[in-house]
Amino acid sequence: MIKLDIISDVICPWCYIGKAHLDRALEANPDHPFTIEWHPFQLNPTMPDGGMDRREYLEHKFGGKDGALRVYGQIAEAAVAAGLEVDFGAIQRTPNTINAHRLIHWAGLEGRQTAVVSKLFKAYFKDGQDIGDSETLINIAEAAEMDRDMVARLLAMDQDVEDIRARDAHARERGVSGVPANIIANQHVLSGAQPPELWMDVIKELNEQLEVQG
Repeated sequence: MIKLDIISDVICPWCYIGKAHLDRALEANPDHPFTIEWHPFQLNPTMPDGGMDRREYLEHKFGGKDGALRVYGQIAEAAVAAGLEVDFGAIQRTPNTINAHRLIHWAGLEGRQTAVVSKLFKAYFKDGQDIGDSETLINIAEAAEMDRDMVARLLAMDQDVEDIRARDAHARERGVSGVPANIIANQHVLSGAQPPELWMDVIKELNEQLEVQG
């Protein structure tokens, strides 16, 4: 198997779109060589713990209402083209994602990482849920067949907070300034929401290399 490390944030729409593209390629190639691990990156590392009003956040980030509408109009078109159902209007708050990344980390210890990442993306972009809220995260964990009480106890503590921050900082030190960043075999980096066709070409090439190596 070949390691595919994906650095992303679960409130990043391009990460959601990128995952949809990758999923399509993996489904079309069930013999793909990848074993996938998700890694933390916070788009807003200084976000208050309780998050902030989404409209205020977007207008500040994109220089006003018109800028936010222009950027998210393009994102909405790309999401639809990727086959995703999104409801940006349902999102009331932009959360701090440190706890969502903690949950993804714990899910990885149980082999449930991708399932939890999928549920976090859906909860935020389709259902408009606040994925910075502990109860929301506990429900997502339970839906992914994790132990609800254990996750609740962990979220109530500072378990792994500094580890997540250190991993985020390490990604930035390695030159990651935007996500998604897809790292293949710790050697090759594909940045951005790459189309399914590119992933299919990569999978074909890697499978051919593995066959030659025998």
